[in-house]
Amino acid sequence: EGYNQRKKELWGICVFIAAVDLDDMPFTFTELQKSIETSIYKFFDLLKEIDTSTKVDNAMSRLLKKYNVLCALYSKLERISTEINSVLVLKVSWITFLLAKETAVIPINGSPRTPRRGQNRSARIAKQLENDTRIIEVLCKEHECNIDEVKNVYFKNFIPFMNSLGIVASSGLPEVESLSKQYEEIYLKSKDLDARLFLDHDKTLQADPTDSFEMQRTPRKSNPDEELNMILPQTPVRTVMNTIQQLMMILNSASDQPSENLLSYFNNCTVNPKENILKRVKDIGYIFKEKFAEAVGQGCVEIGSQRYKLGVRLYYRVMESMLKSEEERLSIQNFSKLLNDNVFHMSLLACALEVVMATYSRSTSQNLDIGTDLSFPWILNVLNLKAFDFYKVIESFIKAEANLTREMIKHLERCEHRIMESLAWLSVSN
Repeated sequence: EGYNQRKKELWGICVFIAAVDLDDMPFTFTELQKSIETSIYKFFDLLKEIDTSTKVDNAMSRLLKKYNVLCALYSKLERISTEINSVLVLKVSWITFLLAKETAVIPINGSPRTPRRGQNRSARIAKQLENDTRIIEVLCKEHECNIDEVKNVYFKNFIPFMNSLGIVASSGLPEVESLSKQYEEIYLKSKDLDARLFLDHDKTLQADPTDSFEMQRTPRKSNPDEELNMILPQTPVRTVMNTIQQLMMILNSASDQPSENLLSYFNNCTVNPKENILKRVKDIGYIFKEKFAEAVGQGCVEIGSQRYKLGVRLYYRVMESMLKSEEERLSIQNFSKLLNDNVFHMSLLACALEVVMATYSRSTSQNLDIGTDLSFPWILNVLNLKAFDFYKVIESFIKAEANLTREMIKHLERCEHRIMESLAWLSVSN
């Protein structure tokens, strides 16, 4: 049975390659997945084993990037929706977003001239939606969004979009069937993923089960004991000093080298990753110190070296914590695929370094667009790391390091938000 399934998958891959190369796609990508009964990650893992054209490589990259962003957004929406406990609201919200993304995001990015008639109509509608404004303000406060930006998009783009669907915001929830039918037309035209299937947790959209450290829920609060011990109010300087002190308490007992437990995990791998891990840490160290000195000044080389050493200690500490957790959860000790994955290590090291850099900055609560040259996403540029790869380890990092301060968790969450608001979409458009 397994042999027949693999044959079916390989035939499907051959059909996909031919269709892309010939610019003749008589089916959608999801329809192809359904016919060969495979997930998107398994499909592309098999496709990577084949020498394909640049056109096929580009098509594969575009689909994967689109899937990654949609998967992250749906995961976030699903977490938020648990507070509402309504399947209908979740379905309407998701399908409406999918429609809006296809029709409203492009005008925002392209900044086309809006017809005067549309502007007048939007203005009339805005006057009727004072309740919506109050709801938006509550939601923005809850999820740390810029109120002015959200209002601008809502009234200038989202309301006209809803009108184009024949939906009046004040008349209650639209029919799921109507929204789904309109999305169906877009999906069939695009020939790619049917993102409605996220709602059904369809196996075609399942993530790679071996990526067990990705897309886990972010702890939104520290443990209750830590919150009780906080003394308010604190000055900005005291807050930063306390954060630095907390970091030093975490790392004082840590080592610059892999611990005996980590070495044990390395030895249990089919392919021992130790040599590559040590070489990677050493090579990245040279790059980091050089870029740090360029940004801050050549007189700060030693400071850069100290920052990197702390980052490496945190990197090894969190890695060990992750592996212990997964060993308990899965009852396995061979993590060869993960520990030989360069992107995983680069992302984890970048996250550790970002924590160290943010801890020593003047304020971790600053807007991410303001501050020193070392503020996020400086570390992504230094390590030449894709924003979405960094995003995938943030939640697992927070979960693995229980001693992170609330301020640092908030900082990492702001990094998450910025990636999903802009950086990840820039990657998709490339």
